[in-house]
Amino acid sequence: MPLPGASGSDLSELATHLLKQGPNKVLPTPRRIRIVFNHVVIVDTTSAALVWEHDYYPHYYVPESEIKNATLKDVQPVKGEADASARVSVAELTVAGKDGIPTKTTNRVVRFDSSWGELAGLVRIEFAAADTWLEEDLPIYGHPKDPFKRIDILPSTRPIEVRIAGKTVAKASFANHLHETGLRVRYYLPLGAVDPAILRPSTTTTYCPYKGTAEYYDVVLDGKEYKDIIWYYKSTIHESAAIAGLVSFYNEKVEIFLDGKKVE
Repeated sequence: MPLPGASGSDLSELATHLLKQGPNKVLPTPRRIRIVFNHVVIVDTTSAALVWEHDYYPHYYVPESEIKNATLKDVQPVKGEADASARVSVAELTVAGKDGIPTKTTNRVVRFDSSWGELAGLVRIEFAAADTWLEEDLPIYGHPKDPFKRIDILPSTRPIEVRIAGKTVAKASFANHLHETGLRVRYYLPLGAVDPAILRPSTTTTYCPYKGTAEYYDVVLDGKEYKDIIWYYKSTIHESAAIAGLVSFYNEKVEIFLDGKKVE
């Protein structure tokens, strides 16, 4: 089941979810947040808020009063069960064309009116709908980082072994253990520790705001394909530099033995 507000999801369902249950958490931020849409800066604010629509990561909401060079139009009002008025609406945001650039519109917007509690007067623009998001002068991708999460990467000389279907596919005397708040430990091994005969490059890529762009390997073992079971980062964001060039297996899909003991 997709998370509330996941890219491409039904925004009226997100609005209804927030009307009924409210956000998990709201945290104002003093960071300068800019949004570029259709080659135009439409938001430049130090009054954005980090809003947790679910437990996993936040989204930036910005004051409607800070939207410039664009028009905002409600297209799908959403009413709460105990409230006849529509205080939340799915909206369209449009930036007019200029200098050969055509007019551009997105309907991946939710607007909260000025009466709606801690989200009053805020607008949610879907991350992927914008050209660029900037925190101060750095572009951000995917979603904002959660200020309550951290990553620790600890080098370890505890022997590690990875098995698939009972067969050893990787073995090393060293690994970097990545501890990320709220998630299971991930073990990053040298690529040379993995049996090269089982590796098949995958076309899959994913993005993590804490690490960077991941690429994947499929594993083929005894004629069976294990899709995207290994991932790696050719380069990383600076805080995760210690895992660049190393590979990690999905703990959930393999057996990992650390110091001879199976990791549960």
